[in-house]
Amino acid sequence: MNKFEELEEKANNDSVFVYEVDLSKTRFKGLYCDSNVALSDALSTSSEKACILAEELGHHHTSVGDITDQTKAENRKQERQARLYAYNKLIGLRGLIQAFEKRCLCRTEMAQELEVTEEFLQEAIDCYTAKYGECATIDNYVIAFLPNLRILKII
Repeated sequence: MNKFEELEEKANNDSVFVYEVDLSKTRFKGLYCDSNVALSDALSTSSEKACILAEELGHHHTSVGDITDQTKAENRKQERQARLYAYNKLIGLRGLIQAFEKRCLCRTEMAQELEVTEEFLQEAIDCYTAKYGECATIDNYVIAFLPNLRILKII
């Protein structure tokens, strides 16, 4: 089962209904409202679908009300919380370590291993950099975010 299928199952278990619909007349790739997720039918890969669905499930778990107006600070904060939920659900620090252990040598390989888009992976790394600073330590690993992503195993 790929990550998108796992997320669909999670949505189902949370009584969230997922639909693929035409969103071409909007600026959105996905929308969440009242336990319903609309995914753009223009999303072509399971990785793209997983990234968008994870964020919309993040809205299910973290957002309240209509937050489509991103000029409001409170709405931007809720958007960030939903994205952080998605980053942690699909990647997390342990996911970066998993990709390192599988000998992924570049972001393209990491994204493929984690079943996310490269753009989503980069956004997650940027988010973790803002959250943790230059590096984070977890288990026997140091994840250095700056100047470039590096993962070191402590022996």
